[in-house]
Amino acid sequence: MKAKRNDKIATGVIYFLVAIVVLILAGILGNILITGVPHMSWHFLSSEASSYQAGGGVRDQLFNSIYLLILTIVISLPIALGAAIYLAEYARDNWFTNLIRTTIEILSSLPSIVVGLFGYLLFVVQFGFGFSIISGALALTFFNLPILTSNIEQAIKGVPDSQ
Repeated sequence: MKAKRNDKIATGVIYFLVAIVVLILAGILGNILITGVPHMSWHFLSSEASSYQAGGGVRDQLFNSIYLLILTIVISLPIALGAAIYLAEYARDNWFTNLIRTTIEILSSLPSIVVGLFGYLLFVVQFGFGFSIISGALALTFFNLPILTSNIEQAIKGVPDSQ
């Protein structure tokens, strides 16, 4: 009986702490929205940034972010799809495929700063691409590829053979 009571107390404390964290995050997000939304306008979204005075927009930053996202998907999705189909449907279950799956899981758990530094050293410094969209897209591809491959492989394995 005492173990059940202790379990209920611990569960209640955990729920209480989670509620506090959620309320703090909701407060921060609410503050950002309340103070930021009145300043959002079509002019802010569609005008270029001004480096010497206040009041510039974010058009170029938005365009580059979307361009980088599309370029990363165009590079990483076919590679991840091919690798996942091969691993799920054609590869025999042996030590080599287990090594590949373990490597994919390890790569998907790398912190983004490590992948970013690797991308900087490889694409910017070593290959000489400089600070460009292609350097960023290749670094993000290296970051997204293991996660995409693992998720697509699990999705393929989840489909019944009768389909």
